[in-house]
Amino acid sequence: MRLGTRQSPLAVAQAEEARARLCAAHGWHRDEVELVKVVASGDKIQDRPLAEIGGKALWTKELDQWLVEGRIDAAVHSMKDVETFRPDGFAIAAILPRADRRDVLVGAESVAAIPQGATVGTSAPRRAAQMLNQRPDLKVVTFRGNVATRLGKLEAGEADVTLLAAAGLERLGESGIGTPLEVCDWLPAPSQGAIGIECLEANSLGFQAIAALDDEASRREVEHERALLRHLRGTCHSPIGVDCRSADGAMTMRAAIFSGDGCEMIEGEARFPAIDEGGAAGLAQDLLSRASPKVKALFDGGA
Repeated sequence: MRLGTRQSPLAVAQAEEARARLCAAHGWHRDEVELVKVVASGDKIQDRPLAEIGGKALWTKELDQWLVEGRIDAAVHSMKDVETFRPDGFAIAAILPRADRRDVLVGAESVAAIPQGATVGTSAPRRAAQMLNQRPDLKVVTFRGNVATRLGKLEAGEADVTLLAAAGLERLGESGIGTPLEVCDWLPAPSQGAIGIECLEANSLGFQAIAALDDEASRREVEHERALLRHLRGTCHSPIGVDCRSADGAMTMRAAIFSGDGCEMIEGEARFPAIDEGGAAGLAQDLLSRASPKVKALFDGGA
C-alpha cells in the first residue's frame, strides 16, 4: 500500500503512525506500506496567510491529484487542514484515535502572563481573534511554516509568543515545549489532534483495509465538528473554536465564533445524541442568529 503524505516532519510523523497501525492491524511488514512524499502548495508559500492564497485546498490538492492518477492508494491528513467540502468520490476511510486537541502557548506561562503590548505570532484567524478577545492590548503578526520554522522565528525575536498544536508537538517528540491551554478557557480548531486516512470510494479493498483502523469515538467528534463548520459556512477567514466530546451515547459541543479583531465573541453549547446529525446544525444556527453583521460577513462560504 502506498500512503501519500506531505513532506513536512509533522506530516511524515503522522504517516508513520498510520503505517504502524496498518501493519499492526493486518500483520504486515513495515516495507509493505510505502510512504510517498508530496510537496504541497501550502508548504511552498510561507510569506502570506493561508486564507489569502487558496485556503485549506493548498494542503490537499496535490495528494488528491495523486489519488486520482493512481500514484498513491491513500492519503494521510491532519483533519483540521482538510476542506469541509471534499470532491465526489473521496472518502475518509479512518479517523485514528484523537490525540491532545489543545493549543500550546510558547513564550509565556499563561495568556494573562504575556507582557503588556507584546507581539503574538500566528497565521490562524481563530488563534488571533481568540487572543485579541482575551488580550486586546496585544499585537498579532503573521507566522507561517512548520513547527521548527515557527519556533525559529520566535527565537529570532519576530514575536514574543506563539501558539502550536499540542498533538503536533507530541508527535514530533517536543511535548515539553510551552504551556497547554485548557479547552475550558481556550477553544481548539475543529478536528484538531485528529489524523484521517482518505482514499477513493472506488478502491474497495483499500477502503476496507484502512477502515479497520477507524476509532468510532474520534470519528463522531470529528464528524460533528466538521458538520458545525459546514452549517456555519466557515472558511479559512472564519475564526471558529469548538470542542466536541462524547459520553454515554451523547455529544456535548461547545463552540464560539469571533470577529476578526476579537472584539466580538459569540459562544454557545449544545448536547445531543451521538447519531443526531442536526445537533451541530442547531448550534450553528444559534451562533449566527446572535452574531453581528460584522461577524456574519466572515461566514460566507464553505472551505
